[in-house]
Amino acid sequence: MVIADQHGSADKGPMDTLVFVISKLLTLLLRAETWAALLLAAALIALVRGRLRAARRMLSIALAGLLALGIFPLGDLLIVPLERTYPANPQLTHVDGIIILGGAEDGAGTARHHQVQLNAAAERVTAGLALAHRFPDARILLSGSSGDLRDLARESMPGAEVMAAAFRETGIPQARLLLETRSRNTSENARLSHDLAQPEPGETWLLVTSAFHMRRAMASFERAGWGELIPYPVDYRDDGFLDGIGWDLAGHLDTLDLAIKEWVGIAAYAASGR
Repeated sequence: MVIADQHGSADKGPMDTLVFVISKLLTLLLRAETWAALLLAAALIALVRGRLRAARRMLSIALAGLLALGIFPLGDLLIVPLERTYPANPQLTHVDGIIILGGAEDGAGTARHHQVQLNAAAERVTAGLALAHRFPDARILLSGSSGDLRDLARESMPGAEVMAAAFRETGIPQARLLLETRSRNTSENARLSHDLAQPEPGETWLLVTSAFHMRRAMASFERAGWGELIPYPVDYRDDGFLDGIGWDLAGHLDTLDLAIKEWVGIAAYAASGR
């Protein structure tokens, strides 16, 4: 049967929860669209107060910024160095375990529709499934609870359980699955997964996550005590700067937000030793 981490949210100390809440609030402030909205709000205030010159200046900056972001994939310039940290499709011979980080699943949608729902990072699950079939003797550790701030106030289907459903539906025996269902961020992924798996010296484990996230994930897992860990990056977001030129405001904003969040996360994790 499935080996699962059954501890609930009570195990999470107040300091961990405080760090989690602060990180999510800071993430909102880092988003480019947040700054655009603040600039528009400031322009509106300036108009109300009769400061027409200042209002025109702020509106011009907001419009120019939105046009630039809509036409040019500026986020690609920041995300490419992250995605090229580790090579794709590393050579593999023997694998004892496969770690798949949550973030590809839609827990609320899965619970609502009673079928597995994935998001733009679905390659974490699909690549993990392919590796699970390729290495039938490897253990599979699925790690993740929910990274949504709103889930502090309600119960949500943990990401690991959503992924487990996808694995069972494609014929992976339950006995191979290790479910870590408490982690809300990468640092907790690493620490709680290590506590659950108890990897032996000399074992080789794969780490599957999005390519832009792999640098921070590998650093956290190494700090948590993982030894022979091979990065297996998936879910590449860079489409090439020239190929990406064209109107796609939502897509360009998404890539830019991801890249900014990841670079700030790398710096914060390094500074805090996480």
